[in-house]
Amino acid sequence: MKLQKAGLATLSLAIVLGLAACGGSEAPTAQQPAADASAPAAGDKVSAEVSGAGASFIFPLVSKWSADYNAATGAKINYQSIGSGGGIAQIKAGTVDFGSSDKPLSSEELAQAGLAQFPSAIGGVVPVVNIEGLEPGKLRLTGTLLADIFLGKIKTWNDPAIVAANPGVTLPDGKITLVHRSDGSGTTFNFTNYLSKVSADWKGKVGEGTSVQWPDGVGGKGNEGVASYVKQIKGAVGYVELAYALQNNMPYSSLQNAAGSWVQPNAETFAAAAASADWASAKDFDLVITNAPGEQAWPITATNFMLMQKQPKDAKRNQDALAFFKWALESGQEQANELHYVPLPAELVTQIEAYWGTELK
Repeated sequence: MKLQKAGLATLSLAIVLGLAACGGSEAPTAQQPAADASAPAAGDKVSAEVSGAGASFIFPLVSKWSADYNAATGAKINYQSIGSGGGIAQIKAGTVDFGSSDKPLSSEELAQAGLAQFPSAIGGVVPVVNIEGLEPGKLRLTGTLLADIFLGKIKTWNDPAIVAANPGVTLPDGKITLVHRSDGSGTTFNFTNYLSKVSADWKGKVGEGTSVQWPDGVGGKGNEGVASYVKQIKGAVGYVELAYALQNNMPYSSLQNAAGSWVQPNAETFAAAAASADWASAKDFDLVITNAPGEQAWPITATNFMLMQKQPKDAKRNQDALAFFKWALESGQEQANELHYVPLPAELVTQIEAYWGTELK
């Protein structure tokens, strides 16, 4: 089969998500913020322009935030969906005003690079499949099954282990094709971090990271690329952020969580996983929430983090970026709900804004 290129352009995804009409991929920013400054009032128009790059996981939400912020203030945010690895590299190099990663950096790495980080939103990574006639959520997978599939130990959809977990579900006898990320990816980090927690075999043979040595499969660039390949290849399985699965009408699996419950990916199960997070005790917000406890917790719930330089070359652009994030966290939470992300709790937003005051003066 002839595959079209999986690495879709940033603008193309914005069109797919129906966001281009709201402002496209070149979105909005801020006015005159200090770390404790207020976001511009509604109706105020400013000329600020800020650039960011990184995780494709958060791209649908940043695009919506940027478009709405531009409409409210006239400021522009230009965000490139290049993967968490690329976002980390660019903010370290100072070629963007903020980077974005779904993998938190350690306090040591932040200090070495002169960076600060803070959460922006919470979402979920979901296994997606190309099985004809399968309704979303009907396929049940345990963490062990998912690990064995991506290890190549389970090679067909009607393998007895999958059939046993799915009574009454008709499964094809076709080959399973694995699709994974080809770029440095926070989505991959959260996916492999989860598999490492539930499968000793996976932990020993592959482990976790933004990039790993996959036993087999096809690599796609960004969540966009993985979704594209899974849609094209009959029998394929991959992993993407939920918004990409929904926008592409892709069947996804339910998962058995740490409490033994079968759960579906949605804002409620992401919030249930996030409820156990102890952000107050996490220095520099260095916290991963996969395989969280809780009866309704989605096992591959992930946090997106924004990265900024503590001593940027252009302090005004840093302030403009902070004004955008202040607006997003205080006034952009409805958009998070609409796109199936989880808004940050008010107490965490207060903690983040206090962190700005000490780390991003």
